[in-house]
Amino acid sequence: MATRTTPTPQTRYWNAFAPESRDRWSPVAGLSGLAEELTLGVAPGTGEVTRLTRFAPGADTRGRGARRHGAPEVVYVVSGRLYDAANERWLEAGHYESHPPGAAHGPFRTDEGCVVLEVYRQRVATAPGRNSGEAWPGPGI
Repeated sequence: MATRTTPTPQTRYWNAFAPESRDRWSPVAGLSGLAEELTLGVAPGTGEVTRLTRFAPGADTRGRGARRHGAPEVVYVVSGRLYDAANERWLEAGHYESHPPGAAHGPFRTDEGCVVLEVYRQRVATAPGRNSGEAWPGPGI
């Protein structure tokens, strides 16, 4: 089994879809066999994450229900199409969706499979006595 690698600031140019990048993808927790993810980067200090999520054809996340977060999240559909049940809308390649804090989205399903680019904030540890603001859980997918 190959060691999974996360790109670093020194990894300037690479193709996430190339065969040699296959070992960088991992199953999404709770969605094994339905979706896999690839973290492209995490901004130091802010915890902002840029990630690709790839849904297999026929994937359906109804078992997870709709999601809400305390921080904004944006999603851009790179390829394929994805149905967002909370918003009763098909998102196709080229669609952009912005989830303000607290907005419901999902569950999701796809017939043909799809790849989405997500940008969101994860929890960021702060020094004792400093205001961290709201702790933001990870992705909504």
